Formats: sequence, structure tokens, C-alpha cells
Amino acid sequence: MTLKLQMLGTGSAFSRKYFNNNALIFDENFTLMVDCGVTAPTALHQLGRSWDSIDAVLITHTHADHVGGLEELAFQMKMRYQRKIPLYLAEPLAGPLWEHTLKGGLYQEKYIESLEDVFTVIPLPVGTPADLSPGITVELIHTRHIPGRDSYSLYLNGRVFYSADMTFDPQLLHQLVTERRCDTILHECQLEGEGQVHTTLSELLSLPEELQSNIHLMHYADNMEQFRNSTGPMKFLEQHRVYEL
Repeated sequence: MTLKLQMLGTGSAFSRKYFNNNALIFDENFTLMVDCGVTAPTALHQLGRSWDSIDAVLITHTHADHVGGLEELAFQMKMRYQRKIPLYLAEPLAGPLWEHTLKGGLYQEKYIESLEDVFTVIPLPVGTPADLSPGITVELIHTRHIPGRDSYSLYLNGRVFYSADMTFDPQLLHQLVTERRCDTILHECQLEGEGQVHTTLSELLSLPEELQSNIHLMHYADNMEQFRNSTGPMKFLEQHRVYEL
């Protein structure tokens, strides 16, 4: 089954032009939101979509540009639509997501006292594919980002790699392509500077050109247009455009 991808945003954490790097992934009858950052409510509004059009949400890590919209999503689902939306995440993220991010805004005594009061929390195993819908299978891959903060990239349907925020890992990319039949890589990209907590454009350009030809760039800064002709065979993903994967 062909998956479809629509980026709610393609920008870095500090982008003002391209919104947070969040996505919608569709099979025929199911819509999965990958990350729900601060700008997700505005992005959905611009697309003419309601929260109720989302069947489930999956979180890769707990930075605000990936989870900052969850408070609104939780309140909307509980109070307006009277349903709990499935929340997929790696088990180590559940505690920090509630205690360090959502509890301060969502907590209401005897009404909302836990993550489970507003979401159907579904922990996903790491390294084992899990079926989220008839057409969407996800395998979580633990990837390096910031020391002490877990971040999980996604391997979709055994052929599409969707990176969370991560430092450069050429061994993983080579393995996915040569050993695991990966034909599409959706990769975050820091356009300038050293890659202390993100993968840089210069690092991705060090990969073999054959591998680069599989890569689409996302999570970039607002000066992206200056780099249009400096990415080799790699292409920038565009927000709101629908892609077939």
C-alpha cells in the first residue's frame, strides 16, 4: 500500500517561516500525526483540518517543537470531541512527557491527573515493527540527539526512514539502505554550523552520492532558499505538499 506524507511544517525549532517539523502520514483510511509541536494547531488550521480528523499521534521526543501542541490536542479531544486519541511513543518518553511537559498545563484535580486521562497511551517497542493501521507499520530506532534525552527515529513499512532530531549516523543510514531495503530517507538537516545535536548539511554531503539520491531534507532553518543549489542530489521537503512514499 502506498503511503502519503504531508508535512505540517518543515522548519527547525526556531523557524518562523516553515513551522515545526511535524507530519501527517496517511493510508487509505487512517491519519497519523508524527509529532505535535507548538505550530501544529496553526498548520492544521491552514490546511482546513480539525483535530478530530487525526486518528492517532506519534511522538519522537519531548522538545517543544515536537510536543508543544499536545496540550491543545488533549483539551480539544477531551472537552470538545469527548474521545481519547491514541498516543504512540517509546515507553521511556511517557513519564518525562507528563511530568516535565504536560502536567503543568493539563493537570486538574480529580479530572486530569495523568497522561492516561487524556490519551490512550500505547507504548511502542524499540527495534520491533508495530502495526498502527492496516497500511502503516512503524519501527522505533533509538537515535542520538542530546545526552540524557531520548529520541526515536521511525522506520515506516520496512522501507522509509523518518529521522527524529539526531546527530549524524552514517553507519545507520548505510545499513538501512544496503541491508534493510530502505529506498526513502526523510532526514533532518542543520544547514550551517557544527552538528552538536543535529545532522548538518555538510555531513550529509559526505555520504556517497548514490545514498544521497534517496534523501529528502527537513527540519531546516528559515534561510533554506539560500541552499537550494547546494544540496547535491538531495531535495528539500516542502510544507503542506502531499508526497507519495
